[in-house]
This record gives sequence, C-alpha cells and structure tokens, in this order.
Amino acid sequence: MMEKATLNAPIVFHVGPVPIGLEVVTTWVIMAVLVGGAWYGSRRLSATRPSRFQVILEMVVGFLGGLIRDVMGADPAVFLPLIGTLFLYIVTCNLSPLIPGVKPPTASFETTGALGLIVFFTVHSLGVRKRGLLGYLRTYLEPTVVFLPLNILGELTRTFALMVRLAGNIMSHELTIAVIISLVGLLVPIPFMALSILVGLVQAYIFTILAAVFIGGAMGTVEKG
Repeated sequence: MMEKATLNAPIVFHVGPVPIGLEVVTTWVIMAVLVGGAWYGSRRLSATRPSRFQVILEMVVGFLGGLIRDVMGADPAVFLPLIGTLFLYIVTCNLSPLIPGVKPPTASFETTGALGLIVFFTVHSLGVRKRGLLGYLRTYLEPTVVFLPLNILGELTRTFALMVRLAGNIMSHELTIAVIISLVGLLVPIPFMALSILVGLVQAYIFTILAAVFIGGAMGTVEKG
C-alpha cells in the first residue's frame, strides 16, 4: 500500500520511446467515462420527464453556474465548459479509489501539474483578451512598479500551490487510509469510504473555486490576490 506515495508511476506500456504510466491509463479511462456519460445523458434530455441522471446533471450545472456567477461576477455560460470540466474531472479522479485497486490520478504531481498549467495559461490568455496585452501587463505594476517582482513571483507560486495542494491532500489521504487499514484491517470500511467521498468533493471544490478566482482576477471581475 505504501507504493501509493511514490512519485514515479508504474509503467504500463510504451508508445515507442515514451513510457505510459498507470495514472495516464487511469486518466484515459476516466475521460472515456465522462465523455460517454455526457453523450449518453445528452441523448435522453427531457423538459417534462427528466431522468434521474438529468436531474443530477442539472443540479451540478446549477451549482457550478452559481459558483461562477458569485465568484467571478460573469456570465456562467462563458466559463462553464472549462470550470465544469475541471470540477467533474477532479471529482471523478478523487473518487476513483472507491473502486478497489484504482489509484487516483490526482495523487500524482504530473496530473495536478497539468491541471495547474491549464489554469495558468487560461488565466493569462483570457486576461490579455479582456484587457489587451499592454493593459494586462500593467496590472503587474499595481499598486506601484516596485511590486512587479512580487506580482510575477505571486503568479508562479500560486500556480505551484494549486498543483501541490491538490496532489498533497489526495496523496496524504490515501496514505492515511492505507496505514489505518493496515493496522486495524477492513473492519470499518464504510466510514473510510464516506471520508474519501467528502475529501474528494472538498478538494475538487477548492481547486475549482481557486481557478475561478484566478481567472476572474486576470479579467478584472474580482480582485487579484
């Protein structure tokens, strides 16, 4: 069980000289499940007799739309594809250990690093599109030019923190569960499963809301911090 803490993912196969790790394969499976679920659910939408899946989906969309509106002060329809995809992907990854033998991709710094880079480039591309290149660059001189190095450092460190926070929390939770189970056995699995669900949802929410704050700050809809 302690192998879950390793930074090097087990190699499943190679594509030419490129090794494909277990987290990558798990990510592909999760992506296929999400795409398949979206395709299946969109074929059965009904305004009069919604299915249980549609009701759950509408609740999630409504929740994320409210989050975007409250945090970013923007039209949810514009940002929902990105914010919603991040949230659903991270939630699914975080909850994947509920399937025996599955290691969550979000316990890997490679996965969370990729997510952090997505947010990083989205923040700056939307900031430039909203303010213009010179207008966006001027925000790094606020409140005075003396803060330029600190503002640049802040951009880099908050992206790094976004990556490390998610991976560190999921990894530490996995290790804690593994240690407890190794000591007491599988006597109380249900409380641990409930705890895993709670941790997975909370960490996905934190990552999503921070991504929304960073994007909103770059576009000027919320205060940069």
